[in-house]
Amino acid sequence: MARIAGVDLPRNKRLDIALQSIYGVGPKIADQVCRKTGIDHAKRSDALTDQDVARIREVLETQYKVEGDLRRQIALDIKRLMDLGCYRGLRHRKGLPVRGQRTHTNARTRKGPRRAAIKKKK
Repeated sequence: MARIAGVDLPRNKRLDIALQSIYGVGPKIADQVCRKTGIDHAKRSDALTDQDVARIREVLETQYKVEGDLRRQIALDIKRLMDLGCYRGLRHRKGLPVRGQRTHTNARTRKGPRRAAIKKKK
């Protein structure tokens, strides 16, 4: 099993699909990595040699920001917005949708489950 950027690649999958299990690597970057390393994208992840894994690891570390570095950068970007007190930062702070979505209905993913309405006693 190949381990790249702290992630075990899934067994017996095509290389371009297996690389997408790494945070920050999508279809486009997976294809670019395959082209830059010269490894066939249809090759199975089980069939990778140690040299292939080393080449993939080198390309990902030098040319792309993936896994921990990318997560850290995104967290710092959100923290910066919150510290600035801009509109997007306030939305992050309150746990509401940031990109202009409606909140009267929907937005349950960001807002969490509905709270039960309190009924008046007669």
